[in-house]
Amino acid sequence: MKMEGDVSRFRRIVRGKIKDNLKRFISSGELLGRQGRKKVSIPLPRIDLPHFQFGGNEQKGVGQGEGEPGDPLNQGQPQPGQGEAGEGEGQHQMEVDVSFDELADILGEELGLPRLEDKGKKNITSKKYRYHGILRTGPESLRNFKRTFKEALKRQISIGDYDFNNPVIMPVKEDKRYRSFRIEEKPIANAVIIYMMDVSGSMGDEQKEIVRLTSFWLDTWLRRNYDNLEARYIIHDAIAREVDIDTFYHTRESGGTLISSAFKLAEKMIAENFHPEEWNIYLFHFSDGDNWSGNDTTDCMNILDTSLLPAANLFCYGQVESRYGSGQFLKDLEQHYGDKTEKVVMHQIRDKDGIMDALKAFLGKGR
Repeated sequence: MKMEGDVSRFRRIVRGKIKDNLKRFISSGELLGRQGRKKVSIPLPRIDLPHFQFGGNEQKGVGQGEGEPGDPLNQGQPQPGQGEAGEGEGQHQMEVDVSFDELADILGEELGLPRLEDKGKKNITSKKYRYHGILRTGPESLRNFKRTFKEALKRQISIGDYDFNNPVIMPVKEDKRYRSFRIEEKPIANAVIIYMMDVSGSMGDEQKEIVRLTSFWLDTWLRRNYDNLEARYIIHDAIAREVDIDTFYHTRESGGTLISSAFKLAEKMIAENFHPEEWNIYLFHFSDGDNWSGNDTTDCMNILDTSLLPAANLFCYGQVESRYGSGQFLKDLEQHYGDKTEKVVMHQIRDKDGIMDALKAFLGKGR
């Protein structure tokens, strides 16, 4: 019990350290490089407790050799060490494995995020087998070895057939116990994230890194809320195309920008693959705010109003600041929607330090 208490206390300390450093983790991208299958290794400061270390016998030590009482120890002997003296604190780190679910919970606690509201789970169910009791009959595949062993042991002891010096347990038919189960139908909450990003010449590596970090944390939170989550990726300049995740983060094009091309492709993707009554749909679009013309911006608003918003739980627009981008599209969205609907969330991400605020803005409505 003492060990369990120590482990629990250690985990609380780890959670506190992660919370203290969460903004740094979010903006630095350390966790992306350490990402594993189900867990992520997080570097945290470590305190090394002082302890005795015994040396070998090849050297003489205190209490050995020549000397008189009162003589100083190690007089005249050079001390080991490298470099010059400094005034900074030494750095000691340890790596702690944290599951993505726990990481998402920490993110939710720190940002005060509400749980998401499912809208597609009413129409889809999955069958789950839940074991809830023990029967005397059943198929051998469901035989409960532990309960069968106990019944055989009790029987042999009661009839005096148990030898403590030769403890052989031989179950018979009457001893066998089997697990019973019932079939439960559970609603499934399916979700899809459709990421859209402008990859025209004005979107540089710094802007794409901000999108990459923001998307990682969006994924982490949404996967905590949904068992079945798909992610789809669209890049666009003047035309749009669906790509894999690696292409999404590393493609750079030149030329103009037609944001409506991405919206049209997302519209087609939803119509063909993700029925709104069965899927929770999240749309995230990232751009520096440039668009080819006002006419295309009008087309974007029409697609949002008539198709994307009725189908989606949430549409989020993240505008990453660029020296080459005008930032006009954010202004157009604000003018068109303002506070008219909670389905549209807009946020300007000026740099990596602004990612945490963007996550709060995008996920804070709980939709």
